Order: sequence, then structure tokens, then C-alpha cells
Amino acid sequence: MFQLFTDTDTDITPEVANKYGYKLISMPYEMPDGTTVYPYEDFENFNYTEFYNKLRNGALPTTFAISPEKYIEYFEPCLKEGKDILYVHFSAAMSGTFNAMKLAIKELKEKYPNRTVYTIDTKAITILSYNIVKEIGELYLKGASVEEIMKWAEEETDRFAVYFYANDLKFFAKSGRVSGLAAFMGNFIGIRPIITITSDGIMQSTAKARGRKGAVAKILDYVRELQLDIKSHSVIIGHADAYDLAVELKNELINEYGEDLQTEIVVVNPTAGSHCGPDTVGICFHAKRR
Repeated sequence: MFQLFTDTDTDITPEVANKYGYKLISMPYEMPDGTTVYPYEDFENFNYTEFYNKLRNGALPTTFAISPEKYIEYFEPCLKEGKDILYVHFSAAMSGTFNAMKLAIKELKEKYPNRTVYTIDTKAITILSYNIVKEIGELYLKGASVEEIMKWAEEETDRFAVYFYANDLKFFAKSGRVSGLAAFMGNFIGIRPIITITSDGIMQSTAKARGRKGAVAKILDYVRELQLDIKSHSVIIGHADAYDLAVELKNELINEYGEDLQTEIVVVNPTAGSHCGPDTVGICFHAKRR
């Protein structure tokens, strides 16, 4: 018997978590006024328009790792019940929070020597993690074992790709999380870097486009070039309060690949949104490679 866990940086909401049987770990952020917010613990529903409007008006939230004690608080009740844990999480390369997780697991192993905490690194964040977490959730509902799920993840994690662009690059400039991104130039001359997440689990600028239309066209070119058996998997369109543009992307994909394409529009969670900023849009799809 095992319990699934994931975290809010994967864009999973409580509703989706409940559908697949996940328990949700909240990844916090801090607003400029010093208020610390734990998504879906300090609020029930994410008012994304209100949040992203604060960013448009100059707020620059910061994010931080949770403590080993917080991980123990999440994990211990399940271990105490005699369950193992399978935690499917966002990229370990993007945060120091997983050092805290390892310390917590070590402490819990000493206390519960017959229990195991398994982990799967999606090597991703937001909609790329979301797609992988959902597929693992489907396997879980079909009765797959931990070993079967771990094997699937080993083979399939790098077969999901994401491409996106941000409208205002000051947020990425502040976080420094994107390799090779000259953020200050993009805003002045209208250049939009297209960003991907590599198989190492880091964000990287992979191409440039001029303006919003050019960026959308480039993202769709990546889908055409790299898609693999696209109709057998969900195509996730993510947005940071840019719903109309997300719908445009969805319609473009359906026009090209047919009405039977499985698409879903997802809101970028506030912790990740603190780094990408408002009006970010992107697509995650099953691919030949990342």
C-alpha cells in the first residue's frame, strides 16, 4: 500500500489531486509586504487574476524552500498508518527544498524502518510536471505498483516537452532561473525568448522571436517538429492570466491535429508564476525528446 504525493509547483489543484488520490504539498511564496502564502492552505481557490494584477502593478514575490520539519508534517501521518509514499515532485535542480526533503526522509526512515518514501523527479515545473503527474495518476488508478510507476517514469519523463514565453522578462531576470536569458534586452526591443526545460531539469532559452505572434508561431513550430503520438496523450496549455491567448493556442492545435486532440488549459501556479510573471503562455506535449 502506498500514498501518492505531489506539490503545488506542478500546477495540480486540490480538485485534480483528489481525482487521482494525491496528497498535496504546498510550495510557498512571500509577497513584498512580508506576507507568506502557502497555496491551497492559506486559500481555497487561486484567484489568479488578482495575483497576477499585483505583479503587473509592481509586486515581485519571492519563493523559498520548505523545512525538513514541514516535510515530516506532510509525510509522517501516512508512514504511521503503515503506508509507503511515492512523491512525484517538481525539478530538484530548481530548488534547495529537496535537500530539506532528503533530511526529512532520513529522519523518518530511522523512525519507520519498514516504510519507504519513493521519489520521482519530473525534472520540470508547472505544466510539464502537471502532464507527468496526471499520467502517473492514471496508472495509479489502474492499480499499477510503485515499481511499475517508477519504470514508466524512467522511460517517459524525458518524452514530455514544454515550450513557453514570458511577456515581461523582469521576473525571470530577478530569479535568474533561465540559462542564457538576456532579460533586459527582450523588453526593450520586443524580442521574446522561447524557453524550454531540459532533461537536466533546468530552464533554458532555446530560440528568439519578435513579438507575441512570432513567439506563438515558434512554439507551434516546436510542436510540429517534436511531437510524438500527440493524440495519445494530453496537450496542456498553460497561462499566467492570459486565458484568451491560451484559447487561441488551443484552437490552433485543434485546427491542425483535429477535434479529438486531448487538450487542457491550466493556470500557472503562483509560486512558479512569481518567476515567470503575468501573461506567460506555453504548451506541453508528448515528444520525441525534450
